Amino acid sequence: MNGALVAGVAAAVTEVPGVAFLRPGLADRLRSALPRAVPQVGGTAAGTAAGTAAGVRLTRPDGEGPWHVEIHVVALRRARTVDVARGVRDAVGHRLGVLTPGEPRPRVTVTVTGLL
Repeated sequence: MNGALVAGVAAAVTEVPGVAFLRPGLADRLRSALPRAVPQVGGTAAGTAAGTAAGVRLTRPDGEGPWHVEIHVVALRRARTVDVARGVRDAVGHRLGVLTPGEPRPRVTVTVTGLL
């Protein structure tokens, strides 16, 4: 279920006005730097993990308490960074409330890693 939560949170983040994209992870950067073509299998590149989001990290330190969510995004220059961060925090809290009803409110940390 953790993979479904990450995918749901990632989708909520990308819908926030002012978010350009989630910060790519090291594997995504290396994959894009490869000079060779990657064969396609069913619409996604072979060997890639569909549904993973490098800019989203969900943890639950004690297994019972609230989720700890770390989000790393790149924002658009035309948007105020503080508004983007607040929008992401609110969207993540709402989405996790829908996906995990009855759970305590998550602790959400948003880091804007760049501007585009």
